[in-house]
Amino acid sequence: MSINWNSIVKAYDVRGLVGTDLTVEVVQAIAAAFVDVVGLAGKNVVIGHDMRESSPAFAAAFASGVTARGANALMLGLCSTDECYFASGQLDAASAMFTASHNPSTYNGIKLSRAGAQAISLETGLADIRDLAARYLEHGFQTADQPGSVSSHSSLGDYAKFLRQMVNLEAIRPLRIVVDAANGMGGHTTPAVLANALGLGELPLEIIELYFELDGSFPNHEANPLDPKNLVDLQAAVVSHGADLGLAFDGDADRCFVVDELGQPVSPSTIGAIVAVREIDRARALGEAQPTVLYGHLTSRRFAETVLANGALADRTRVGHSFIKAQMAQTGAVFGAEHSAHYYFRDFWFADSGMLAAMHVMKALGSGSQTMSELAASYRNYPSSGEINQVVKDSKAVIARVESQFAERGASLDVFDGLTVSSTTQDGQWWWFNLRSSNTEPLLRLNAEASSQTALEQLIGDVLAVIGS
Repeated sequence: MSINWNSIVKAYDVRGLVGTDLTVEVVQAIAAAFVDVVGLAGKNVVIGHDMRESSPAFAAAFASGVTARGANALMLGLCSTDECYFASGQLDAASAMFTASHNPSTYNGIKLSRAGAQAISLETGLADIRDLAARYLEHGFQTADQPGSVSSHSSLGDYAKFLRQMVNLEAIRPLRIVVDAANGMGGHTTPAVLANALGLGELPLEIIELYFELDGSFPNHEANPLDPKNLVDLQAAVVSHGADLGLAFDGDADRCFVVDELGQPVSPSTIGAIVAVREIDRARALGEAQPTVLYGHLTSRRFAETVLANGALADRTRVGHSFIKAQMAQTGAVFGAEHSAHYYFRDFWFADSGMLAAMHVMKALGSGSQTMSELAASYRNYPSSGEINQVVKDSKAVIARVESQFAERGASLDVFDGLTVSSTTQDGQWWWFNLRSSNTEPLLRLNAEASSQTALEQLIGDVLAVIGS
């Protein structure tokens, strides 16, 4: 079996085409290597999966590999990624979540964590797991003298209770909310957390459901709310129902996008700022004089300005959940945000949760009289491009060309994560853009921001011209 391991094992997870890159045999080899590299023999491994057609069989194959090498498999069954993180944290057990997040139905993947939902990246064990799995796939692996066991574990109820305790929504004003689950795992978690599916009690929320049927073929639209075309149905529903806001989850529900009452998308940087202020206030109420908040360097400049204005420290981080989780643990940061709508919480084992972020927004909105558009306006970002994806043959060569040409123009260069180019004029006008290769797709991603819309449009035109030259 010929597998391009360097292609399917990304910087912080495993992702590939079902039947071509990912097979039952590949998954079993990864599971066995996971146990051996992380040292899990005799310990529990939590295994969850999303609603993709291939996910249950892959989860079972992973359990087979785990138990063969002496670890015990705790099967969560259907769950969201943040629910799997919750189980890993609550049980202090390593975990594997089968999902390809927002990717099409032909893909699947694995998000691996150490005990306590600690992320694993190439630098912290994933490369070793990859290399050992490749050897196991080629040569096989022995069954341990004491194989592990397989048992079921239900986490949804405890997960819902935990989130309700973190953000108490009982006393907010009544809100009407449209939720687009995109046939993904948001359709599994929303009724449990925000409605009364598990008998936890009614909240002052009217939930209008869009595409809650779990279906890994994504029959209505892609489970990728970062793409504006996938928000169209939610935007229309919010307006037609006179809702206070709309929520759009991605396939595994670890990300959440917000639409205001006018049907307009709210920038993830704005949502991050709203949540950051609440987390800063909560940390300060617990006695922290100057909490730390992390931000992906592609978030709006306004995010860091908001954090600093609220008396906290703002520290940037690389893109990717394993990087930001590790930096949060090192710094004790109370909150972290990325431009892609991943929001991380120290008191959720440093893990990201789209649902928890959404609940913070509901709390902020429902505790006052402002509309969602008015609340967002108080955190208004600078003009920005959003993510512009370009398919190129050689991303390294393109980035080098952009770097060279903008260096000749006197711009400042930064290679912290991808290439970031910035400039400030004598009259105080500024702009920046970042170019980076996708970790999961064959794309070059451009993000840009400027002090004015005119400067932004000029900047985007200039960068795209160099990319296409």
